[in-house]
Amino acid sequence: MRGYALNAMCYSFNDPANRAAFKADEATYCRRYGLDAEQQRAVEQRDVLAMIAAGGNIYYLAKLAGIFGLNVQDLGAQQTRSTVEQFKQRLLEAKETAHV
Repeated sequence: MRGYALNAMCYSFNDPANRAAFKADEATYCRRYGLDAEQQRAVEQRDVLAMIAAGGNIYYLAKLAGIFGLNVQDLGAQQTRSTVEQFKQRLLEAKETAHV
């Protein structure tokens, strides 16, 4: 239940009008969904790890990340505390060892 507000907000981004409303005034949109201070700070800082720690579900957070111009590899890099290039390299290495 801890991440309910954050996840509900992210789910709302299925509607283009909600994405536009968020982009127009992020703080008001976050308050509309009842994000707590920790969640709102994580959103403001674009800190996916902090959003997860605040109860965010990565599947819902991916919708928010798209608004920020981030893709799944960007999220993976943040989660593994690496650069996007390092994360891509890890994926390639994992793929190679899986086929051995």
